[in-house]
Amino acid sequence: MAKEILYQKIANIIEEQIFSETLKIGDKLPSIRALQKLHNVSLNTIKQSFLELESKSLIESRPKSGFYVSKTSNRKLSIPSMNQLKQPEKQAAPEDLITKVFNSLNDNSITRFSLGVPDPSLLPIAKLNKGIIKAVQNLEETGSGYGPVQGSANLRRNLAKWSIVLEGKLTEDDFVITSGAMNAIYNCLMAVTKRGDTIAIESPVYFGIIQVAQTLGLTIIELPTHPTTGVDLDALKKVIHKIDVCCFMSNFSNPLGSLMPDESKIELVKLLTYHNIPLIEDDLYGNLFFGTTRPKPCKYFDEAGIVMWCGSISKTLAPGYRLGWVAPGKFKNKIIRQKLVETICTPSLYQEVIADFLEHGRYDHHLRNFRSTLYTNSLHFQRTIEDFFPENTKISQPQGGTFFWLELDKNIDTAVLYDTAIKQKIGFAPGRIFTHHNQYNNCLRLNFALEWKPKVEADLKRLGLLIKNAV
Repeated sequence: MAKEILYQKIANIIEEQIFSETLKIGDKLPSIRALQKLHNVSLNTIKQSFLELESKSLIESRPKSGFYVSKTSNRKLSIPSMNQLKQPEKQAAPEDLITKVFNSLNDNSITRFSLGVPDPSLLPIAKLNKGIIKAVQNLEETGSGYGPVQGSANLRRNLAKWSIVLEGKLTEDDFVITSGAMNAIYNCLMAVTKRGDTIAIESPVYFGIIQVAQTLGLTIIELPTHPTTGVDLDALKKVIHKIDVCCFMSNFSNPLGSLMPDESKIELVKLLTYHNIPLIEDDLYGNLFFGTTRPKPCKYFDEAGIVMWCGSISKTLAPGYRLGWVAPGKFKNKIIRQKLVETICTPSLYQEVIADFLEHGRYDHHLRNFRSTLYTNSLHFQRTIEDFFPENTKISQPQGGTFFWLELDKNIDTAVLYDTAIKQKIGFAPGRIFTHHNQYNNCLRLNFALEWKPKVEADLKRLGLLIKNAV
């Protein structure tokens, strides 16, 4: 672990020098051996640092010459600003706007920059279909009978083996299978809260979290969240005495794409453990990293069982399967009892399909290809936005996931812009749906988990023109 932190620390130093233009585009970096002597580390550590920087397209290798600062490292646009701490007030998520965005799914002619659903062309649908046939042939009663309440033992065992990032800290008995990640989060909130309790969430935040919290009668506190490093822990400390539960995405949050550093995750888990406050960790996008290694979830640092680690295949493999899971720590028995009352069990068929996909390495193979496509897409999107959107546009810099968060001119209302864009068959997610306060009206979220083709590029350029005309 120390070695991992060390190479990342060196990579971060070089990254800061690039962004501050101490190292300019085209500058040659010191040799691997020179940096080894400078930092008194192994050659392999420096090589790992360079791999990290290469994966972000900050540096590039030139045969027989060395490493240079890449042209793609020069960002023309600033990152979005961070909002202030928002105390509870009587407001609600804009349900009509959310419904309007979801209804765009019914029209296949719309270019869907709107919802966080991967384009079917990026998913291994043929292989999944073969897996369904195999599962039907192997399942008793072709899967028509009731399965275990906790979920398929085969799937839970494969999830435990596959969760290498946790280094063996979880076994099959630690998992409960759910109907997607939102169902997992809903069950977690049911297990640890009562009506009138207070939940701390990121801001902006995925609108589904707000809707669930409001359904359960919870008071919401939105915490300022940095587009790069995630939730502001100092802001959390100011209101910690009011909080009954936290729900955060520490890895590539939706919609910002922020990644909480390990030091912050450790501090967060210690803080919540001390105050005995449960943390529901939505790690939906953790496997979609652009660097060399998967970032650890907060669950990795949890010794007291307060972190309820939620995941799913909805954003990576098969949205329609509605298959997720939670490792709920000390709240496991309560979650299982709730599931028995609510759904009795999760359908067996899709569980066995995914277990087989995990067991034979097909999921890892798919993720490698998917991550590569997403990273390439993110570069295409960034360059197009920089070239065709207004110069005062601010854009996030995700290190993984599938979203860009854009902050536009203050005079633009993206809810109004949405109506104009959808008439031209272009969809996006207006910023207002990611908060229950009246804010982010000049912001929007773009999904880049699409097949990059001429029509997508042309529609992104047209969206930029619509924004320019709206100023």
